[in-house]
Amino acid sequence: MKDKHGLLTAPIDQVLKNMTIPMVFGLVAILAFSLVDTFFISLLGTDALAAVSFTFPITFAVNCITMGIGVGLSTCIARSLGKRAMNDAARISGHGLILAVLLVICASAIGLLTIDPLFRLLGAHQSLLPLIHEYMNVWYLTIPLLVIPMAGNSAIRATGDTRTPAKIMILAGLINGLLDPLLIFGLGPFPELGVQGAAIASGISWAGALLCSLYVLIKREKLLAPPSTRYLLQDWKDILAIGTPAALSNALNPLSGAILMALLAAQGTAAVAAYGAAQRVESLLLIVMMALTSSLTPLMAQNFGANHSSRAFDALFRAMRFSVLFQFIVFIAMVPLSSPIAAIFSQEPAVQNKLWHYLIVVPVSYGMQGVMMMLVSALNAMKKPMLAFAMNLVRLFVLLLPMAWFGSMIDGTEGMFIGIAVANGIAGIVAYIMALQLRRRSMTDMAHTSSSETH
Repeated sequence: MKDKHGLLTAPIDQVLKNMTIPMVFGLVAILAFSLVDTFFISLLGTDALAAVSFTFPITFAVNCITMGIGVGLSTCIARSLGKRAMNDAARISGHGLILAVLLVICASAIGLLTIDPLFRLLGAHQSLLPLIHEYMNVWYLTIPLLVIPMAGNSAIRATGDTRTPAKIMILAGLINGLLDPLLIFGLGPFPELGVQGAAIASGISWAGALLCSLYVLIKREKLLAPPSTRYLLQDWKDILAIGTPAALSNALNPLSGAILMALLAAQGTAAVAAYGAAQRVESLLLIVMMALTSSLTPLMAQNFGANHSSRAFDALFRAMRFSVLFQFIVFIAMVPLSSPIAAIFSQEPAVQNKLWHYLIVVPVSYGMQGVMMMLVSALNAMKKPMLAFAMNLVRLFVLLLPMAWFGSMIDGTEGMFIGIAVANGIAGIVAYIMALQLRRRSMTDMAHTSSSETH
């Protein structure tokens, strides 16, 4: 197998740049996908928007399954590619897609049978349940269509190609954006389907992404082999060993966000509104870091598979340094922009003031948060997923939430935001120290191995 994307030979900085930039555009497409849905649904009225808003935690929880499988699949494939074991990589890819589809079908079946009790538990009013049914009945039936492009794109990224997955995500976003108004409002020959139309538009866009992903995997990359009963269970075990902790780690973020929201509720409606708006801005400010972590895992995994540990750690520390520098520049840019941005999201002075404070205080810590994100990505590449999960757990539940609570006790909402920034800073320092220890241990192991082979 040729190193066509340079993961094993090209300069690290160039590889990270070539992989990360397309990922940024792909992630922007995903964000736009969500925003377009929200915009058109909001035109149907408050009830429709509220009903679909109630679905977000459930849809995210189901997608966590696929995201976790994607991390495990990407790592296992990249390590096989690093060992030049192309047949193993193709076999693992096929087995991973089967696993992801089966798990999501099981989750969807349970979801279809529990719509009423589950959404009542989440606090949905009885009057919203018909709208929730309209949306979720279609979503549960079509979500398996999204599994293959999500997991398939992870497999493609494992080769070092992030451009193709980004193009597939952009295509899906364009299809969704085109079909949303047609199916929601019944424009032209299309029926007026309301929130159900939004779900159908998403399903069709996922089907388009599925066809593209399968074409690339089968025809271009030759990275999809028929299932083998001999290796099926072992491959599933290897994928789940990394994917399960990764899925749980993803689920920690909305859980901690819900607890933070509960803490903010005690500070008043303005604090909750400001934090909700801040999360939308934050997703854009951290988008380069999210793209970089997606690029770092296959890059490091391939190099570990090829026994190029020093090159893998070189990539990690370059990514960490870039994180600190880039996010510092973002913070500097936010100083003059924070006030205008706050004015865009709210007309209420109380909300504007709290949002402005968040955008002035918390972004200064994004560089260190990025350092932690890089470490978690590296640990997955090193096949240490439980340690990656533990690090994310510590960041959120040992550092961030307690410090946010402590800050709120001292200085209300503003103190809470300062607590979040301090927690991110400490987490980044801890992550960097751990990365140094991991590199030292890896170099020591390599020296011992070389010594043993010599004797």
